[in-house]
Amino acid sequence: MPLLKPIFPFMQRIHLPILGKGIKGIGLLKIKEGEVNKQSLYTSCLTRNSSDAKLSWVLPPRLKTYRIEGGIGVMNVIVCVKQVLDPEAPPASFKIDPATSKVVPPPGVSPVVDPYGEYAIEAALKIKDALGGKITAISLGINLLRDVIKKPLSMGADELILLEDEAFIEGDSWSTAYALAMAIKKIGEYDLILCGREASDSNAGQVGSGIAEVLGLPSVTLARKIDITDSKARVERVTADGYEVVEVSLPALITASNEIGEPRYPTIKGIMAAKRKEPIIWKPADIGVEPAQIGAAGQRTKTLKLFQPVHEGKCEIMEGETPEEAAANLALKLREAKIL
Repeated sequence: MPLLKPIFPFMQRIHLPILGKGIKGIGLLKIKEGEVNKQSLYTSCLTRNSSDAKLSWVLPPRLKTYRIEGGIGVMNVIVCVKQVLDPEAPPASFKIDPATSKVVPPPGVSPVVDPYGEYAIEAALKIKDALGGKITAISLGINLLRDVIKKPLSMGADELILLEDEAFIEGDSWSTAYALAMAIKKIGEYDLILCGREASDSNAGQVGSGIAEVLGLPSVTLARKIDITDSKARVERVTADGYEVVEVSLPALITASNEIGEPRYPTIKGIMAAKRKEPIIWKPADIGVEPAQIGAAGQRTKTLKLFQPVHEGKCEIMEGETPEEAAANLALKLREAKIL
């Protein structure tokens, strides 16, 4: 049941029941109480192509009569997510192979959907809650666990596309962004692309901006709030000392920060629906790329060294005949270390 959201304070919020053929989603409408038209709501059908329509309808008797004007359409949102090692696993469980500079997956620790990717899904769901539309999640990798990577579907996404092939793995930020951009180009119709601000395994924060570069789209990073109005996105962007407000025309790419809001928990209904829905699998040929352009073969950077930092601590006990003397000795020591 689509929600028509008023633009001005004097407008009322109403629900329009649609019978038979109807509207997939409604957004950016102006609603005014006004003229009566004998055309029945139940026989009206708006489509994506009727963005300039100006219609008057008689609503069911329990609702007032409204005049409906303006932009009508469906928001198509694409969200990029990633399967990663659980960042909440104990640090001691992580090991690095010095010969290959790669992380050895810790035994007994299941992978998860990257937490920042979940924030991007939550941002997409908030837009869908407000305007309606479709959310397509897309992920890249190999041996993607279905119970893990289907989480966007259980949260409320409508479709899941997996770029799953040996050729895609071990890519850097550029080759990963290029593959995802080519997949998004194949999808074709979209209004907004969302990514997490960074992945919790590499923390590079480059793939989102790389996708925007390949597709020739404007991009805004570190979003803490996104509002869609009049084919534009108004973004509150996190800065070191607060936030700034940026307005960008759609289509665009936005990376979501954790300040966007806690991701919602999947419902039982969502989990069951996700189990029944199979992802779409694409290979390099499906998105029109050569294996040399993606994955390890398409890298433009090289990891020289990956290591775990060593943290050393030293403890010194301050002595004294009395607690007061021990405290004075501590104060002197701190002053010597220029801490006080």
